[in-house]
Amino acid sequence: MEKRKELIVSAIENGTVIDHIPADKVFEVIKILDLEHSKNSVYFGTNLDSKKYGKKGIIKISDKYFAPEDINKIALVAPKASLIEIKNYEVTTKHKIEAPEHIDTIVKCFNPNCVTNKESVPTKFTVLKDEDGKVKLRCHYCEKYTTENNIEFI
Repeated sequence: MEKRKELIVSAIENGTVIDHIPADKVFEVIKILDLEHSKNSVYFGTNLDSKKYGKKGIIKISDKYFAPEDINKIALVAPKASLIEIKNYEVTTKHKIEAPEHIDTIVKCFNPNCVTNKESVPTKFTVLKDEDGKVKLRCHYCEKYTTENNIEFI
């Protein structure tokens, strides 16, 4: 008798799948999207085998589609992830998540002396990538860089 080698997870009728999340970032994506408080069904897996990335994570959320600001958050944490929208069990859209050139109001500036941390000024950043492809943010006001490891969502 041949042993089963894969675990099958139920398909979702409507909702979103976030695939190709770095395995060590799955719980961070869950947190920034506030999925731990979701009333919808949330399935996730981490350290799954991936031919493309070695190990990956995946999150499936029933009956949930994300606004651009949430997709921007995902892009900052998991810039190689892909977003798949499903309606009536059919894939309606599938695309790689791309970091925008600029983000506003979703991340705190790393510099404690920045005007955005001293007054009620909304944050503004230019999104850049270093030579290794890691995301870093340059503050519009103080011009300090916030690296991937120091990103704090507002």
